Amino acid sequence: MKNNRLVYIAGLILAAILLKFGLVNFLAEKYSLAIRLTSMMIILGIGAGVVLSGCAKIIEETTDVLSKRTKLAGGMLQSLGTAFPDMALGLVAAIISLQLRQVDYAKAVEFAIMAAATTFGSNIYNIAHAAWCVFRQNLACKKNQAILMFPGFKSGGMVKPIKDHLRKPNLIELDTVTDILSALTLMTAAVAISMVLFGKVIPPAGMSGDLYQLIKPVGVIILMICLGIMFYFRKTKRAIATEAEEEEEKKYYSQQTNGVIFLHLLISGGVILLAAESMVHAVQIGSEITGLPVVAAGVLAGIIGCLGEMLVVHNYSVHPNGRIADALIGVGMDNIVTTMGAAIVAIIGGVFLGGNALIMIFVIILSLNTMLIWQISRLKNWV
Repeated sequence: MKNNRLVYIAGLILAAILLKFGLVNFLAEKYSLAIRLTSMMIILGIGAGVVLSGCAKIIEETTDVLSKRTKLAGGMLQSLGTAFPDMALGLVAAIISLQLRQVDYAKAVEFAIMAAATTFGSNIYNIAHAAWCVFRQNLACKKNQAILMFPGFKSGGMVKPIKDHLRKPNLIELDTVTDILSALTLMTAAVAISMVLFGKVIPPAGMSGDLYQLIKPVGVIILMICLGIMFYFRKTKRAIATEAEEEEEKKYYSQQTNGVIFLHLLISGGVILLAAESMVHAVQIGSEITGLPVVAAGVLAGIIGCLGEMLVVHNYSVHPNGRIADALIGVGMDNIVTTMGAAIVAIIGGVFLGGNALIMIFVIILSLNTMLIWQISRLKNWV
């Protein structure tokens, strides 16, 4: 088991190195359009399907063990790991933006827009997916039978009624999810309002429409609020372990020291950063080639960053081992962490969004937060 895990991690490292120092070179203008498009698709495919999803699996397993040992909330630890790709994509785009600021201001703003669209766009996907998972869970409970997660697609797995779960989520956990999502809603609204009130800037030549920035002082305030929320909800609310959960003690990381676990988490973070830089360049090049607006490309790239969290919620929904509430806490915390990432991006380089994009992204996030809170309130009827 140990050798298999080391080989698996080594494979992720090699894949990330291949992206960073190999395939990304074929995005250069000297190559043909076909080669550049093929390289872009391969980079995004390997990055999301192999590197990010593989690191998410390691993060999922390690944070579960750390939660039990430290008594910190599994959802918070999970979010620190699964939100890291979101933050990495946004931070990398912001750093590239800073590097271009004195050379090509228009392109620098494009990367800053991509940083914001990727960071906030990822919140759209994992909140929407979580709302869908809970909706299907409620439907399974209402029908009192197992149903497909995605109608017509058996590969998506089955969702069982809560009564057939190995352990039910407790009401305290679900209240915690609602509290975190409510805080996220207020903070998201505050970010949007502050950008409109204090962040209007003159767009660079060739860029039409209004342009708004998340200014540094507001970024500092948002960062402090995010840290406060994470500290407040740091303690686990999970019930005592059941026999089914004790079976997990046989897993690889349950038999490792905290030092080994943290080392693997550190390696996963480094691998994600390598892959993220390559993927940001691929998205930006793809936007240039296809003529897709940068903000649209950034929002689409958001699914890359939140893939890990989506996989965790999905797995805990179709494999009912009693951690669905933990996963939902992770979703809320994930978006708190990505908002914290946006605040850091604002502090080091700025978050820019056009008027229409700003309205659409934040309205969608707020609407989906409301939908998820609604579905969680229904879920309480079955626990």
